[in-house]
Amino acid sequence: MLLIIDAGNTNIVFAVYDGDSKRGQWRAVTKQPRTADEHAVWLTALMTMQGLKATDITDSAICSVVPQAVFDLEQLCRKYFHVDPITIGRKLDLGIEILMDEPHTAGADRLANAVGVHKLYGGPAIVIDFGTGTTFDVIDGRGSYRGGIIAPGINLSLEALHAVSAQLPRIVVVRPPRVIGGGTVAAMQSGIYWGYISMIEGLVRRIRDEMKVPMMRVIATGGLAPLFAEGTDVIDRADPDLTLVGIVEIWKRNRPVTVQK
Repeated sequence: MLLIIDAGNTNIVFAVYDGDSKRGQWRAVTKQPRTADEHAVWLTALMTMQGLKATDITDSAICSVVPQAVFDLEQLCRKYFHVDPITIGRKLDLGIEILMDEPHTAGADRLANAVGVHKLYGGPAIVIDFGTGTTFDVIDGRGSYRGGIIAPGINLSLEALHAVSAQLPRIVVVRPPRVIGGGTVAAMQSGIYWGYISMIEGLVRRIRDEMKVPMMRVIATGGLAPLFAEGTDVIDRADPDLTLVGIVEIWKRNRPVTVQK
């Protein structure tokens, strides 16, 4: 079985795959640095609750945008699961071309999204990932990664509003019934929800115009993807496992070859 570790700036997602079938998934907060030992304590306990053992793991893959977390995650794989992980990056065989001006700047999570959407939906396509940042990744008709857009994430925007004004409270992201808010909280909720919907619709239109491709499938991923997919016809589908699917596909292309003795 394959242990996947997807380390973002806000959360680390751990998942176990048996072939293309997901056997379990767990999430931890990234803000607090953790050692390999600390990760192992809660991860192995949660795996046990799913009927999984450390000895079930035969391979591992790490996708991280947090460089300082990689060492402990690699140590976790080696020390507790006795496997040598592969770490996602552009130097691996991705099965797609990276046609960016600065390909070395492509984040591992964005490459995984591109591979995932190419495998499941083909191209041309746009991936919108609702994470710490809201990212738009563009894949052309050949499946090549063309780059994209990085905007402030939704929760980051909410924290910024609260931080700069003593009168603006922390709010929950919901879909308001009206655009015009009748109070401060409703106005903030409208600004976040309908403001991001308008940004999504505008940027998707501009991407299509620039690519000269009027029909590009739009797939949303990330925790808030289903909520925002409800508010616009521009998003064709919300797929929360898209990044994980991409990591699995990259691992398949780069897994170590076992030599039979």
